[in-house]
Amino acid sequence: MTRRSSEAGTDGGSESVRGSDRETTPCAYTEYREGRDTEECPATGDGATGLEADVWDALSSVEDPEMPISVVDLGLIYGVDVDGGAATVEMTLTYSGCPAREMLTDEVAESVAAVEGVEDVDVRLVWSPEWTVEMVTESGKADLRAFGLSV
Repeated sequence: MTRRSSEAGTDGGSESVRGSDRETTPCAYTEYREGRDTEECPATGDGATGLEADVWDALSSVEDPEMPISVVDLGLIYGVDVDGGAATVEMTLTYSGCPAREMLTDEVAESVAAVEGVEDVDVRLVWSPEWTVEMVTESGKADLRAFGLSV
């Protein structure tokens, strides 16, 4: 079983970004590239069949460490591709400095790797499009309200 993790950003390069009156440089440890269209997010696995549906089921069992909501309902999963026994998961986090980054990506990889028929897992952490609360599913919003959050 092979498990990989990679990280991608938003703009395809590592050039400086100009602010209103100063120059900032993106993170040197992040590979930046264009992400999915926001209309494609969040992905929920609706309509998935076979092994891909099994991967989505596994992802639905992974909860955010701070709130009782799955990473799927939280809108963190941007896509799943399954080709033979190789599964690729594109996901994001609620913000780039998330202290649970490694824990969540590891748990996602482990849950997908446990699916019968999956031989290789690649978790790709992406930052485009940027996560917003609008990406939370209706079921996820109900879970968050039950947890005491206003969404």
